[in-house]
Amino acid sequence: MNAYDLVVIGSGPAGQKGAIAAAKRGKRVALVERAVSPGGVAALTGTIPSKTLREAVLYLTGYGQHGIYGEAYRVKEKITPQDLGIRVRHVIQREVDVVRAQLMRNGVDLVPGIGSFVDPHTIKVARPDGSAETLRAEFVLVAVGTVPAIPSGIECDGKKQITSDQLLELSEIPRSVVVVGAGVIGVEYATIFAHLGQKVTLVDKRTQMLEFLDDEISEALSYAMRRKGVILRLGEEVASLSVDAAAGVQGVAALASGKQIRADVILFSAGRVGATADLDLAKAGLEADARGRIEVDEHFRTRVPHVYAVGDVIGFPALASTSMEQGRLAASHAFGFETKAMSSLFPYGIYAIPEISYVGKNEQELTKDRVPYEIGVSHYKEIARGQILGDEEGLLKLLFHRESRKLLGVHALGTNATELVHIGQAVIAFGGTLEYFVNAVFNYPTLAECYKVAALDAMNRLSS
Repeated sequence: MNAYDLVVIGSGPAGQKGAIAAAKRGKRVALVERAVSPGGVAALTGTIPSKTLREAVLYLTGYGQHGIYGEAYRVKEKITPQDLGIRVRHVIQREVDVVRAQLMRNGVDLVPGIGSFVDPHTIKVARPDGSAETLRAEFVLVAVGTVPAIPSGIECDGKKQITSDQLLELSEIPRSVVVVGAGVIGVEYATIFAHLGQKVTLVDKRTQMLEFLDDEISEALSYAMRRKGVILRLGEEVASLSVDAAAGVQGVAALASGKQIRADVILFSAGRVGATADLDLAKAGLEADARGRIEVDEHFRTRVPHVYAVGDVIGFPALASTSMEQGRLAASHAFGFETKAMSSLFPYGIYAIPEISYVGKNEQELTKDRVPYEIGVSHYKEIARGQILGDEEGLLKLLFHRESRKLLGVHALGTNATELVHIGQAVIAFGGTLEYFVNAVFNYPTLAECYKVAALDAMNRLSS
């Protein structure tokens, strides 16, 4: 039996950072990964592949040039799965290589196989070749991530009815797609397929997409999606999925309202659940909730003090960025390394087309909390850099406290929104006010200039 200071189960962003944080302090660390390559869902089927696919679509469809050369402009007229796959496979391999190199450089033992508890300190690893290995750990860090949530009675065959994890395995680009679930993943893929020119229908039982967004941003996204031909079936619930072989082998989504929607592919993206089914948590004195999530305290400890859990498997906020920090903090706490708690101020990025990002409060939250505020808005089409980029949809919205004038929230839609938001994040963190942006000098021409224009807009509103 191999003895370790820390055994990490799962090599996604949370597991990687936790393992490396401990190894850098001289601890002996093993990282157990069930996939062929390290990196977890983030590197292999989720975050990195989907964002790379999006980038390939943006390039090949000439998206960034449509405002200048028209909607008909394309870099390549007929886009094939091979065109998209080349870029995706290249980036995935590079990311896997980076992860593997980081683990090796820090002396982390990568153990391939499926990890499960034998007892609170012992992990059994079932290797791909049928053999098994047993690891003894002073501390255990569970970072197994999530898998697509598929309701009972619905079967995804990987061909006509697929999950987001199976999407990259498609041998051809479907001409029509029904996306079930208007969460982040569903919206991202719906817009990607729409910009490829495919017929897309987005179905969700909720009456509003991405309810956590600022209403103005949500409305702008809905407008942009409808403009690209996406049919939104909100407030509709899918009763069943089936395949109709007689109709050219199409997927059929039967809605509770009696409607039927047919498409070449039905993409089921109605949430994810913790990948805890194979862990034998009971043998460690633990259990997961109905969605496979593990409960932790503020230090990411489970109710078994030497077992920690981090990343998507503990639920909200389930972001790669926050998962990385959770992994680092959990490992640091386990071995008594001094750290500061993770900031509650972190940005959200939605890689739809157009891109969306925000940090801080939105109008609905401020209204509910009775906080007096004023808004300032700038549009990309009024900014020189926006004209250069050909982005006519983009906007930046700032929310300021009416009395203190402190920045309370930043909401961006358009090219580089997930980059642009970090300026506002820093200003909120340091208690900056409207005057900072009014007096600041930004590079010209840049999208960062949107901050100054939006601040001036807010100042005009406050003085009127």
